[in-house]
Amino acid sequence: MSCGISMVKYILFIFNLLCSICGILLIVFGALLFSNIHNIDDFAEALRTQQVPITMIVLGTVILLISWFGCCGAIRESYCMSMTYSILLFVLMIGQLALVIYMWLQKDKYLVIMGDVVEKAWERRTRRADYMDAIQISMECCGRTNFSDYSFQGYFPPSCCKDTNNCRPDTVYRRGCKAAFVEFWDRNSDIIKYSGLVIAAIEFVGFVFACCLANSIRNYRRRADY
Repeated sequence: MSCGISMVKYILFIFNLLCSICGILLIVFGALLFSNIHNIDDFAEALRTQQVPITMIVLGTVILLISWFGCCGAIRESYCMSMTYSILLFVLMIGQLALVIYMWLQKDKYLVIMGDVVEKAWERRTRRADYMDAIQISMECCGRTNFSDYSFQGYFPPSCCKDTNNCRPDTVYRRGCKAAFVEFWDRNSDIIKYSGLVIAAIEFVGFVFACCLANSIRNYRRRADY
């Protein structure tokens, strides 16, 4: 095998090894965030309320699968696996670009969807730690509209206060979670979009290297047959 093919092979292998690590980390963090499941009812509730961890697990699995094809194709110098990896990476890149373009052109609609996330979390809240508690802790907010949403139950959940052991009306977060959550995504939407473009560019580089490797392997084998 020529020096050029070997260089491309090692670059592609390192690239996919790093992607595999990222995929594993996404799966691990998603699993840690996912609530404990004890029965079928809990599992159904988790699927409805734990959307972010589930997305992390699915995305990590997809990245790990695609990276596996890339690593195997590079190590085995397999034309079939290298081309499969190229196609899967290209599909992932197109899907990611479509999502970025959607966020760019439909930002208002996207923010409405983010607001609906809080609405659904509020409607499905339970007395145990759930998605609403996670939003209240991370966004430092309380209730759907504001802290008065909890007035019907006569007390505030610990997640509504910085000091969870001493949650009183004078220490509770005043801001509502829907406004805080929408503002967070509005403020960070540009970071997400540009990060998506950078990642798509990196994926395109990996796609080009994979195509070059597959083409080089095919040409080398053709020459070897003569």
